[in-house]
Amino acid sequence: MTMTLTAKKTPITVAYGDGIGPEIMDATLRIISAAGAQLDIEQIEIGESVYNRGLSNGIEDSSWESLRRTKVFLKAPITTPQGGGFKSLNVTVRKTLGMYANVRPCASLHPYVATKHPNMNLVIVRENEEDVYGGIEHRQTEQVTQCLKLISRPGSERIIRYAFEYARANKRRKVTCFTKDNIMKITDGLFHKVFEEIAKEYPDVENEHWIVDIGAAKMADTPEAFDVLVMPNLYGDVLSDVAAQITGSVGLAGSANIGDHCSMFEAIHGSAPRRAGQNLANPSGLLHGALLMLSHIGQGEVAETVHNAWLRTIEDGIHTYDIYKDGVSKKKVGTKEFADAVIGRLGQKPQHLKAVEYAKGAQMDIAFRAAGARSKKEHVGVDIFIDAPGGNPDRIAEKLHEAGIEGAQLTVISNRGTKVWPQGNPDTYWSDHWCCRFERTNGPFNTGHVVQLIEAVTNAGFDIVKTEGLYTFDGARGYSLAQGQ
Repeated sequence: MTMTLTAKKTPITVAYGDGIGPEIMDATLRIISAAGAQLDIEQIEIGESVYNRGLSNGIEDSSWESLRRTKVFLKAPITTPQGGGFKSLNVTVRKTLGMYANVRPCASLHPYVATKHPNMNLVIVRENEEDVYGGIEHRQTEQVTQCLKLISRPGSERIIRYAFEYARANKRRKVTCFTKDNIMKITDGLFHKVFEEIAKEYPDVENEHWIVDIGAAKMADTPEAFDVLVMPNLYGDVLSDVAAQITGSVGLAGSANIGDHCSMFEAIHGSAPRRAGQNLANPSGLLHGALLMLSHIGQGEVAETVHNAWLRTIEDGIHTYDIYKDGVSKKKVGTKEFADAVIGRLGQKPQHLKAVEYAKGAQMDIAFRAAGARSKKEHVGVDIFIDAPGGNPDRIAEKLHEAGIEGAQLTVISNRGTKVWPQGNPDTYWSDHWCCRFERTNGPFNTGHVVQLIEAVTNAGFDIVKTEGLYTFDGARGYSLAQGQ
């Protein structure tokens, strides 16, 4: 059945990728075209062949131009070469083009795909640009490395608002936030605080918050308790794969990366080079990415037609090798044959699985909001991190007192976040990485004091690896205390 529902074609950029990518992309495009998708396709080359030409990020300048022009990217999996010097193309594209929201629906297909959770149907909305995925890492001493976790108010606001708008537009009942703000009270604490603020704007949508460890355990045990989940980048990356797997197969899941300027749609699995060219791969993950794309560009009726035909195909037991199971499956097919089976069922709906209905005409208010009034920021001290192998906190404190300056005093020394001076616990393990906190004693504190302290600490014979300013905002402390302080 061929349907033509949209007169004007939408320009999109397509990359066939590496490994199984070309096969599953061909199958995906055949299916959605047969259903009536109106697309004007620009093809670009990315991935392994581009890496091998010496481009460390796997994408050429001309491809960027295509993405900026079409603003829609349907991408097959790629292979990133082993070894250092090669950047993740996914992360590069997401961050360069401001794709702040990663959306991954995870629904079970019981009894046609084996799962312990037959009633699972949730969506994970993951912040896509911040957290530890900023990739800001340093080796600071022989023993200690660092990765910065960055959570911003604007980044938190827009992803949390997106989650509530998504829930409302798709008739979802509840949004749940996962954080670890019992430990990371400032970073995850900000994400949780913003969640509570924005939830008040959506009285028609239930809201709740879980600490991520027990929340993850609950999701693995009772996923039907959740509907839409929103969380910072790292937790979302890990748990969206977990959620996809407990539905029955990671290979069936697609994802959307939503931005104001460009959005990318893909499968969540890799390029599986061992399966390439054998007509074995399941195209369902990329197909589901394409369904999210169709919905995004206003061709939701086509997406609904394809999705229901795909459900009917699964229900009829027409399965690729990865989900084939004796006694449940009726016929094992290859990539091309699976696509043919879906095309042959266009216009049909599942008889046992629940048919899908895509939101029609729903509007999502995800416009960027201007920042509010700025807080009064006051400089009150500095943390100076030193590399001191074989150091002793009492001796370090003694030297720093001798090198002290007027207007600031050493108040605490910590080692990997745990207080070791004054009155440290003798059982605490010491690495070679020490944080020496200086706070103002009276009057104002400014950059001049920091410069003097850096000079004094250096003259005392210590190797400074980092400094971090200490500030209050409207009188509230904007920095953590050491464990045990």
